Amino acid sequence: MSTYLLVHGAWHDGRCWERVAPLLEAAGHRVFHPSLTGYGDKAHLLGPEVGLDTHLEDVVRLIKDEDLTDVILVGHSYAGLVITSAANEVPERVAHLVYLDAMVPEDGETAVDAQPVTQSLIDLAASTDAPWRIPPLAELPPPFGLFGVTDPADAAWLRGILSDHPVRCLQQPARLDNPALRQVARTHIHCVGAAPEGIVRRPVPATQPNGSPSRVRELPTGHDCMITMPEELTELLLEVAG
Repeated sequence: MSTYLLVHGAWHDGRCWERVAPLLEAAGHRVFHPSLTGYGDKAHLLGPEVGLDTHLEDVVRLIKDEDLTDVILVGHSYAGLVITSAANEVPERVAHLVYLDAMVPEDGETAVDAQPVTQSLIDLAASTDAPWRIPPLAELPPPFGLFGVTDPADAAWLRGILSDHPVRCLQQPARLDNPALRQVARTHIHCVGAAPEGIVRRPVPATQPNGSPSRVRELPTGHDCMITMPEELTELLLEVAG
């Protein structure tokens, strides 16, 4: 049995994993998919002070409170920064990092460094009455849809769980100064369906920080693959567990 900790990205909450978590559990694994501070059941905690450090603390606290070890830590999109930062704090408890169509930071980098298009979202928020919060991205015509979700029923469900994202999350730098972090294995899962203009994925180096060959997998779908291709995503996550 492995332990999976699934971390949602910006604007989403833990419910976005509801199609994947039961499949992992049915395969005999333990699964956590919490909502980060400011989302889902913690939406009332949203405020300008919520940042990357808040969310990494959410993850680290859960790992410690549940006394989790050998965790497969999965981060979607913005949560690539969250899982890397959390693993920097407790590398001895993390067996594997999975970057699911995610930002992959270097030490001292922000979300804007990892995905420069996010600066435009910060700039738009700055011109509003609430410059600290960024509303969810607008739904686009197919093939882009809402975060890659084009099925009308799925898009309607997704709209119901989305909420604003604090600017501070995109501006706080990741602190990745623990040498033990480099030893944690990594897998990258890329969604290679249609993506809006301006979304640029960093190339994955041929070698992981721990010296092993990089592991890159692809899914032929949009960004929110946990909604559009849950079975296929689950297969790739189970591959990580070996």
